[in-house]
Amino acid sequence: MSEDYLSSLNDSQKAAVLYNDGPALVIAGAGSGKTRVLVYKLLHLIRSGYDPARLMALTFTNKAAKEMKERVASEIGPAAYRIQMGTFHSVFSRILRENATHLGYTRDFSIYDTNDTKSLLRHVMKRMNIDDKVYRLNAVQHRISMAKNQLISPESYAANKDLSRYDIDCRMPRMAEIYSLYTILCKQNNAMDFDDLLFKINVLFRDFPDVLQTYCDRIDYLLIDEYQDTNFAQYLIARQLMGEKGKVFVVGDDAQSIYSFRGAKLENILGFSKSFPGSKLFKLEENYRSTQSIVNAANSLIAHNEGRIPKQVFSNKQVGERIRLTGCLSGYLEAYTVADSIVERRMQEHCPYSDFAILYRTNAQSRVFEEAFRKHNIPFRIYGGLSFYSRKEIKDVLAYFRLIVNPNDDEALRRVINYPKRGIGDTTLSRLNEIATASSRSLWDVLSESQKGLPDLSATARRRLGEFVSLIRELQESEYESLYEQAADVVKRSGISAEIFSDKSIEGISRQENLKELLNGIEEYGTSYAEERGEKPSLGTFLNEVVLLTDQDTEGVVGDYVTLMTVHAAKGLEFKHIFIVGMEENLFPSMMNATEQGLEEERRLFYVAITRAKESCHISFAAERSRNGRTERSRPSRFLHELDDAYVERRVPQEMLGGHSQGDELPIHFSRSDAFERLPQPEPIRRRLVRVGSSPVHDERMVHQQIGDLCVGDTVAHARFGIGIIESLEGEGDNAKAEVSFQQVGRKRLLLRFAKLSKVEKDSI
Repeated sequence: MSEDYLSSLNDSQKAAVLYNDGPALVIAGAGSGKTRVLVYKLLHLIRSGYDPARLMALTFTNKAAKEMKERVASEIGPAAYRIQMGTFHSVFSRILRENATHLGYTRDFSIYDTNDTKSLLRHVMKRMNIDDKVYRLNAVQHRISMAKNQLISPESYAANKDLSRYDIDCRMPRMAEIYSLYTILCKQNNAMDFDDLLFKINVLFRDFPDVLQTYCDRIDYLLIDEYQDTNFAQYLIARQLMGEKGKVFVVGDDAQSIYSFRGAKLENILGFSKSFPGSKLFKLEENYRSTQSIVNAANSLIAHNEGRIPKQVFSNKQVGERIRLTGCLSGYLEAYTVADSIVERRMQEHCPYSDFAILYRTNAQSRVFEEAFRKHNIPFRIYGGLSFYSRKEIKDVLAYFRLIVNPNDDEALRRVINYPKRGIGDTTLSRLNEIATASSRSLWDVLSESQKGLPDLSATARRRLGEFVSLIRELQESEYESLYEQAADVVKRSGISAEIFSDKSIEGISRQENLKELLNGIEEYGTSYAEERGEKPSLGTFLNEVVLLTDQDTEGVVGDYVTLMTVHAAKGLEFKHIFIVGMEENLFPSMMNATEQGLEEERRLFYVAITRAKESCHISFAAERSRNGRTERSRPSRFLHELDDAYVERRVPQEMLGGHSQGDELPIHFSRSDAFERLPQPEPIRRRLVRVGSSPVHDERMVHQQIGDLCVGDTVAHARFGIGIIESLEGEGDNAKAEVSFQQVGRKRLLLRFAKLSKVEKDSI
């Protein structure tokens, strides 16, 4: 690491990085380089003599953790991978596995994602004869999640009169019973849900002080990203781990605290100085992302919030365009106005579609924009739609994986015991459930005795159950050369491959592509894991990786398209041109956030939306919208009056703003440009269909002499493996790979989109 490694930081960033004397809160305004500060803080600590293995850095997304780790590694090499870095859930799931027996679990406990949790809750409510039309599943799940985030156990929940009164008011008086039974069954299934990972770590530290002390002794410095998004459970973890040492460094922005519905506590960042006495406050106020007009407009908005840490964000970029505020007669015309604006700017600037993003308050608002974009031949993508690992065929395969790793996982077993169909009907499964419930055992334990003779089961049923048990045991006991080979074998022997590849419909082909992509991903994961760990991953490690992924970690797919998303989904992203739509009362701000605190969070949400823009920001609202089968008048959002007119071009007549506009009256621009009709039509997307043979899950590899700038025989450099020679190239697009013979570590097969190989002139070696 060079002596001037801090020279790229501004004075505020450098001051925060160099401060090691106690707790530090870094308020990082939008676009102010908070990730850079975290990376250089880690580098500075290591340069100051701290052992990387004794540093813990907690993030909220896998993407953030990966980016930070790679940036640190680019400076100090493999030592970066010794840092205890990851999401709260991933880091503490590892600690829980190390200490699972203290809490009555085995190390191989399953981690339930949202769908698994809902499935078990359905089972709980059915078992309790509870009407799911009254006890809505999402509401029940949310109540339990919020309780765990507040560290409220089932026993405490039942004893809390305020919670009981609230549940009665919500017509859910049996919530405490549901929470209790759900917790019992999770434990019986040797499983934890996402909220348990934080709840149980607090229980572990509370009930076993020696365990807490062990981890306190292992950590010399704690760094936390996006501190404004922490809930009570996460806050308490930080207090317990670093309360006495005071070596805690948190970065966040109170103006971007928008996740109270997930349990995030704004008080955590506002009250940091009280929680960590002697702390020092640093402010990063220079915005490197947006123009001056965008930054100043956002400042004028957020200044209306009472609950905030004062700061004056500024930009040294060009003044730029003023924010354009457009009023439209209807939501339908709003969508077409946005589409026309995109077409017009593309004609003027020849910019790609990927420069544009549409931000809205609720997912339901996307429909009219999808329609308008289709008619304009504008390619688009809904960001945060149904994620890959939530698709049925993927969930089915993962359930087999889970059952192989943890046979006591009843939710996984219920999903696959008769998929593909093997003649095990609902009656048989119902009887197995009864026996398991009566004896407080898992379904697997009951199934394992099926050959010994279970009451009320026919010989045929026992035979089919026995065959299923034998299949799972064989898959557990088989030896494989790689994780990919194991996964492909599970897909084939379970019958899923034959089931899916027998469907020749369009939907069937889509499922086939998903299945092949899953196996491709497993192969890539195995390679990446081996690069970093030097060993073959197990099904368990792969499952742990998958279940900890979030929709916020989903990267944009390759291609040129406009992105449509909610403002919540847009946090952390940036685009050259942003359109914020539907800025109307009861929509943005939402009618669900009518309290004073709620309105302040809505204002912060609008602030987040504006600060996603780099060069231009367009805001629009409609005078009327279709609601509940009829057209209703809408009022412009109160937030529009809070934007300083010096930075806003209001293409809205006075009357549409309710007489509150202080700017010039400008006509609303409704004319629809027909310029898009002269644009060349986008190239149709051609899918490459692979002919399915006897082994459909193995694609025939495409071998090349050259991919991009890389050729067989080239000398290349890798960040971790050093200098090597490319021996072969194969695949294409995202699946392109290189086999490289490295001087020090031998032969490695690397996925090019991850490997970041750079060519080296032989004379320079």
